[in-house]
Amino acid sequence: MAVDLFAGIPVNDYAAAPAWYERLSGSPPTFVASDTEAVWELAEHRSLAVEQRPEHAGHALHTVFVDDFDTRVALIADRGLEPTRRETYPNGVRRCPRGT
Repeated sequence: MAVDLFAGIPVNDYAAAPAWYERLSGSPPTFVASDTEAVWELAEHRSLAVEQRPEHAGHALHTVFVDDFDTRVALIADRGLEPTRRETYPNGVRRCPRGT
């Protein structure tokens, strides 16, 4: 069974959001859906969208698993987004949560 993903992230300041997500993803949006929504294709059939929805901003939570964690974290840091902390779970899963 195939699994597709379209994850939406509501934002308060759409004017600033695409630049931040470009630094995170390393590329401009795959397409701009409207004046208030941009979409990045992370992998085939797996997309992330930011949309201006101030009433819902700050309530999204998404986790993306990658097989090249250290390389991706380093590349994102090179684009100016440093992780605030790093965590490792007992099962070996590592993450760099955004925020404090």
